[in-house]
Amino acid sequence: MPSPQFYQETSYHPTVCHSEMAQTLQSTLGGTVSCSGVGVHSGQPVSLTLRPGKVDSGYIFVRTDVTSNSKIAGRYDHVVDTQLCTKLANAEGFSISTVEHVLAALAGAHITNAIIEVNGPEVPIMDGSSAVFSQLIEKAGIQPQNTVVRGIKILKPVRVTVGQSYAEFVPCEDRLVTMTFDGHGRLKKLAAKKEMTFDWDHDDFNDLLADARTFGFYDDAQKLLAMGLAKGASLENTVVIQDENTVMNPEGLRSSDELVRHKILDAVGDLALAGVRIQGHFRGVNSGHALNNQLLRALFNTPDAWC
Repeated sequence: MPSPQFYQETSYHPTVCHSEMAQTLQSTLGGTVSCSGVGVHSGQPVSLTLRPGKVDSGYIFVRTDVTSNSKIAGRYDHVVDTQLCTKLANAEGFSISTVEHVLAALAGAHITNAIIEVNGPEVPIMDGSSAVFSQLIEKAGIQPQNTVVRGIKILKPVRVTVGQSYAEFVPCEDRLVTMTFDGHGRLKKLAAKKEMTFDWDHDDFNDLLADARTFGFYDDAQKLLAMGLAKGASLENTVVIQDENTVMNPEGLRSSDELVRHKILDAVGDLALAGVRIQGHFRGVNSGHALNNQLLRALFNTPDAWC
């Protein structure tokens, strides 16, 4: 699988179109910030620290609980599991799970380089959204770096489909993320707003997406618990839906469109693993972590679809 920078490293020679794309500078954190919580699957305490990253380094996860081979590159081709979250691993087998919410916060703040230290195998779930991570980024500040962001432009549609769900990139002068979500037919009134678009360059991530929480169905949660998973899940970090229309959390939803907003949040985090700025329109219909990652793999395996 070629890396996102393969147009510089292999025999592929897609058309270069830098002059047609917006030139923006790379950026990193202005300082070091930390938080602590629990892992949603292990239920174990875990701490996370965000540190400034070097130019062109991208997102680097570091497992501080291991003594060697602790770095894990935040790239789509290092994704090894997407069943319940997005999980990354390095060549030595060390992994880090549930990376999508912190990546969404970083990408939503237009931070391109960062070190994410975690003292365990999964990122803390916090309240199930990106809100805490976004608050940490605001506290640290953003430091521009004197190097242009690497980017690609979508030239023709690329789509991956599983059943009635799909994810695709189509050409567009803007960077848009559109999600259509109906819970695969399992939601009734709760999916009041089934489609939403996030304009990556003009919408405010903190205002539009950051506080949208992860969610699941009560029946599925019981099955996961029986399998020894989701040990850290609770009504404090997960919206739990019962009988298609009932939210079990006492406070209810944070907004009528919280579910579709969280699906976009997840997509922003997953697409951040591209390693480059993608000018084009992502469109998903009931798309999740698996389809989001498959789409990135399909894109970078189709060199005539981008420049």
